[in-house]
Parts: sequence; C-alpha cells; structure tokens
Amino acid sequence: MMRDLPRHFAALSVTFWVGGMWLLGYVVVPVLFKALPDRQLAGMVAGQLFTLLAYIGIACALYLLLYQLQQSGRAALRLNAFRVTVAMLLLVLAGEFILQPILAGLKLQALPLDVMNSVFAAQFKTWHAVSSILFLIQSVLGIALVLLSSKPKALPPRMSEHIDATAMRS
Repeated sequence: MMRDLPRHFAALSVTFWVGGMWLLGYVVVPVLFKALPDRQLAGMVAGQLFTLLAYIGIACALYLLLYQLQQSGRAALRLNAFRVTVAMLLLVLAGEFILQPILAGLKLQALPLDVMNSVFAAQFKTWHAVSSILFLIQSVLGIALVLLSSKPKALPPRMSEHIDATAMRS
C-alpha cells in the first residue's frame, strides 16, 4: 500500500485538478453569474476562484511531472501524458501570470467605473475571450490527461512472458 502511495497521489492529483477545472469553469462560475445580482461581484469571486485553481493546477502539474519522470526517467519526455501535463501547465502559467495581470490592469485603469462600462470594455472582452479559449483548450487537454492516466500500464516483458508460459501449461 505505501509503495503505491505516489501512484495513488498522482491519480488524485489528476482528479483534483481536472475535476476542479470542469466544476469551476462550467458549473460554479455560470451559477455565480446567474445567482448574484451584481456581475462585478460575480466576476470578482470567479477571478479569486480561478486564481486558487491556477495554484492548485501548478502544484498538481509539478507533482505529476516529477512522478512521471521518477517512474520513466528521460523516457517520460516521450510519453503523451507528460506532454499533455506540460501543455496544461504552460496554459495555467500563461493564464495566471500573463492574461490575468492584463485583465486586472484594465479593471484598474477603468476605475471608478466598472470595466464593462468604460472605454476599456472592448479590450477587456478581447483579453477575456483569449483567456476563455485557453481555459477551454486546457479543459479538453484535461480530458486527455484523465484518459491517458487511467490507461492500464503494460506489464514488464518478463512478467508477461511468465503469464504466457503459465497459461500455456494449463
């Protein structure tokens, strides 16, 4: 059980990260905008939740990459799960450290107005759309990561030869 702990933690990391993305992006945020009467408040809460999710994603991605490297060595660089994890990490980093500061800057420049009622509304909509598209791409990659992570691992050659030999004797 203890020797399987890293593998179990990797599975939980994928589940937590990708499940969190889908729940937040496609369930929680739409409900926030529908339930709260103030769109600016809904956007502020959604932004804080996305920031939290970004840090969760960074932590999960780093663990998954280290786990994959520990399991497969340099061969991990050729694995689809590793490449998908790297792509998702890069999208999280771009969203959190490039796009979110741009959006926050536009909100600040718009003060005392809400950014959507300011001269910066068109720019904000454009950058928000870019951010949404990157999140959608990350969400689709998340599906790939779940599927790749749940794929049964092939038995080592010696073990499969033993099983084949045992089956032939029966």
